[in-house]
Amino acid sequence: MKDTETAGRFSQQFYPFLQQQETVSLETVLADVKTSTLQKCADVVELRTKVLLEYGGEIARCGEALAQRFANGARLLAFGNGGSATDAQDVAADCVLRGLPAISLTNDIAVVTAVANDVGFENVFRRQVIAFGREGDIAFGISTSGNSRNIEMAFETAHKMKLMTIGLSGNEGGKTAELHRAGVVDFCFTAPLDYIPRIQEAHATIYHTLIELARNGKELS
Repeated sequence: MKDTETAGRFSQQFYPFLQQQETVSLETVLADVKTSTLQKCADVVELRTKVLLEYGGEIARCGEALAQRFANGARLLAFGNGGSATDAQDVAADCVLRGLPAISLTNDIAVVTAVANDVGFENVFRRQVIAFGREGDIAFGISTSGNSRNIEMAFETAHKMKLMTIGLSGNEGGKTAELHRAGVVDFCFTAPLDYIPRIQEAHATIYHTLIELARNGKELS
């Protein structure tokens, strides 16, 4: 009994909101959910429309360039951090599913941790580009901020090795956009927003479109 009373006092002290007996109707909850869902849908559509208007022609040109590279035997190397690491895995998986050779440089945890431990985390993708990349291949880097140092270094190395470089960024583009203006990143697509979930949704739309264009173009070549 003592333990129960102690737990009750602890809960009241640290989690008072659990003790509140606020009554909310089901209709109110459903209305809030509907409003939130519709707003999110509107935000997604608005951002994707902005990206299409800004980059529609460039996405088509990038898709054509990818198709040509794949037709010539290129392999795509995808990389990113955090949620963008998952997107990089999705890029590689979707390419392979469509018969386009690709690997994600985020997959081998032994390699990632070995490079991070021995020569620094900023080198985890650069060292793999050196090991796996060949002239004519494709380096595909994703960063919601555009400012990840390991993405930047991988692009610089890929450019020197004569790989085609493609960057996805967010907000104002960050360092990835700067590298594009400097000619280091061949194609750069920036989702102009600072909210990461919406940026990642726009990135997914872009890279799925690019992969579809690359597959269709490769089949026609």
